[in-house]
Amino acid sequence: MVSIDFDKYARRQRLRWWAMRLVVYGLLAAWAIVCIFPLFWTVSTSFKSAADVMKGNLVPWLDFTPNWLGWRSLGLSPDTIFNVSTVREEFMRRLWNSVILSVAASALAVVLGSLAAYGLSRFSYKFGYMRNADISFFFLSQLIMPPVVLALPFLVLYKELALLDTYVGMIAVYTLMVLPIVVWIMRDQFATVPVELEEAALVDGLSIWGAFLRIILPLVLPGMVAAFILALILCWNEYFFAALLTSTNTNTLPVMIASQTGSQGINWWSMAALSTAGILPLVFVGVLLEKHIIAGMTAGAVK
Repeated sequence: MVSIDFDKYARRQRLRWWAMRLVVYGLLAAWAIVCIFPLFWTVSTSFKSAADVMKGNLVPWLDFTPNWLGWRSLGLSPDTIFNVSTVREEFMRRLWNSVILSVAASALAVVLGSLAAYGLSRFSYKFGYMRNADISFFFLSQLIMPPVVLALPFLVLYKELALLDTYVGMIAVYTLMVLPIVVWIMRDQFATVPVELEEAALVDGLSIWGAFLRIILPLVLPGMVAAFILALILCWNEYFFAALLTSTNTNTLPVMIASQTGSQGINWWSMAALSTAGILPLVFVGVLLEKHIIAGMTAGAVK
């Protein structure tokens, strides 16, 4: 008769469980360091002097003494914030342009994309040989084409329509840029809502628009917020069209960040300070709408 040492077996299982936990959390910690390091490098570089940047010093108060060189060059340091600064005025103008273009384009893309996605998820369309699945893939295929292919057509078109360096022109191109991804996200969101809810609303006397606004829209609101955040990030970080189609009036923050070069090379401290200032608004928006983003991701995961 074979006897089993249950205590020894239980200890072995506990050791195996702790070993797996250590491996998993160790890999997660390593990946977190890889993801967070670029942000740490950017923020720390904005407080370095030129010599510290070139030496590659990393740890504040150990490898280098923090100072306000990067922020002082923008007129945003404590000793210059109340002084007149043309660089700070230019930075605020670029920041305001980025806010206007990104928010307006993202909001417009979410509205148009939600309507298109609702139609694709509820009705059957036929456009030549194309059906709903083909139309949906057509939207996604727009992301495959590299933006540089559109450079000359957009430049010629915008010049003829007098849309170069205008808010309307940039909002239009940003909306077209993020519309495909919004359509795909929202199509999946609408697919999670049972059709029976709309049928019950129609029986109760609501119109199609009434059922959409009062029944469906509140259910997919977290997904819309998640789509808006993704579109906002893509528009906020867009550089190619901003550099191509703007000159003075509607230049955005990424263009200003990329222009931090001089006769002596790249001003890494100024570029880092600008990048840090550009990241902070998105961090604030992400924290503010965190609850809705998690709800939208959870709905997609459940589906």
